[in-house]
Amino acid sequence: MSIKYHARGIEHIMTGTTKTKRIGAALAATAAAFALSLGGASIAEAKIQPVDISCTNNAGHEPGGQQPSCKGSSLTQDSENQNPASHAPRGQN
Repeated sequence: MSIKYHARGIEHIMTGTTKTKRIGAALAATAAAFALSLGGASIAEAKIQPVDISCTNNAGHEPGGQQPSCKGSSLTQDSENQNPASHAPRGQN
């Protein structure tokens, strides 16, 4: 089965294969647009949270071998705001 159509004054015949390719391309484009719209929704809901980055002692130095979260007394916890990708967003610290 073929369909005739005119474009730029020329008569074209669309075969079943051509029609199938065009329908497939349209469906693929629709699916891609839908997938991108879903991916964008999760980014909009990202939460910025404070994350421990280091500790300082009373002298203002980092104790040797100290992990990001403070263990022990007389230490001050330093933190920064980060998004889920572990980046500090501009203007949030």
